[in-house]
Amino acid sequence: MIDLMITHATLVTCASNHPKRGAAMRDVGLIEDGAVAIENGLIVDVGTTDVLLRRYELLASFDVLDVNGKVVCPGFVDAHTHVVYAGDRASEFEMRIQGKSYMEIMAAGGGILSTMQQVRQASIEGLVRQTHPRLNEMLAHGTTTAEIKTGYGLNLASEIEMLFAIALLDQLHPMTLIPTFLGAHAIPPEYTDRAEEYTQHVIETMIPAAAKWYSDSHFATEEIPFFIDVFCEKNAFTVDQAQRVLQAGIDHGMQVKAHVDEFVNLGGAKMAVDLGAVSIDHLDVTSAKEIEHLAHSNTVSVVIPAVNFNFGSTDFADARGMIDAGAALALATDYNPGSAPCPSMQLVMAIACRYQHLLPSEALNASTINAAYAVGMGDRIGSIETGKQADLLVLNAPDYRHLAYHFGGNLVEKVIKNGKIL
Repeated sequence: MIDLMITHATLVTCASNHPKRGAAMRDVGLIEDGAVAIENGLIVDVGTTDVLLRRYELLASFDVLDVNGKVVCPGFVDAHTHVVYAGDRASEFEMRIQGKSYMEIMAAGGGILSTMQQVRQASIEGLVRQTHPRLNEMLAHGTTTAEIKTGYGLNLASEIEMLFAIALLDQLHPMTLIPTFLGAHAIPPEYTDRAEEYTQHVIETMIPAAAKWYSDSHFATEEIPFFIDVFCEKNAFTVDQAQRVLQAGIDHGMQVKAHVDEFVNLGGAKMAVDLGAVSIDHLDVTSAKEIEHLAHSNTVSVVIPAVNFNFGSTDFADARGMIDAGAALALATDYNPGSAPCPSMQLVMAIACRYQHLLPSEALNASTINAAYAVGMGDRIGSIETGKQADLLVLNAPDYRHLAYHFGGNLVEKVIKNGKIL
């Protein structure tokens, strides 16, 4: 017995049982005058309005949402965020306008380490209180699932507190949250000039504690994946250090993500792919040879154009080349207080189309089904298909291309999460 039927939709399903690649990225699974039947938070049927109304007309009454030709598409999946943090870094925005680079700001005590100080001073409740409104804003702009990383505590107590904050937010907020442990985000000041010692601390102490937290959490019970991540970059972690961190995560049952090639190509992309990474992220300076290696792997390439936009850069990851090579591409906001204070996947799609030459269809698939696979949830979310969570958006637009064609506003009229109209 269904609870809700959405009717008369310009239905964009993004349907696929694997990450989309190549020409498939241009297929959004459009159904004219489409309908979706929902029961107990799950999609139970998809088709045209006339067929579904006839199929279910003899059943007990159910709610009908007639969208009158508007676009209905999957909820967006934000595959890379750092949205749990304390304070802000507005002063660094001014420094950047004046010509200071990301690394120069970090060297002056800003960047990740600035947020670290504020996170260490915050309680779990304080982190939840500051983050909840950000999640509201993301949800209002259509994000129904988001990955969230730690990495602003950089000591055992604060990193575990961040994990508890993510868990509390997942229980308090309608969005589905995916936890990632990023203890190897930067070298904390107490380990200055002792990067190897901190690496060993992450491997020997922090990762086992994070794995224990996960096994005791509701995420494990609900079979939500748990990821290990590392920032493999100049002045952060070397390829060797990053590999050992990721391997330690694997040994403790975590799945692999990696920040690679944001500023300097160290060879981290191939290393992470060879470890079986679910995704590798940023990829701004990844070589053509490494893109080819990615294209022949199961790893999803997550590019994050809001960071480049925020930096005032016109150099972006070669997303067009990745699609053309056959790599599975996803988009993400990287929502964080410094390099990407951006809650909107719509804006990310608009930037990707203009600067990385994605078609609107490719941008939408990269923000839904491919992003779902980038967080290990492609079998449950990211498309409008029978058996998946009923996470849907009703857009105030007659054509999905308006998501990228327009920018600076919000085309989401309604958010449906787990079958409930929010």
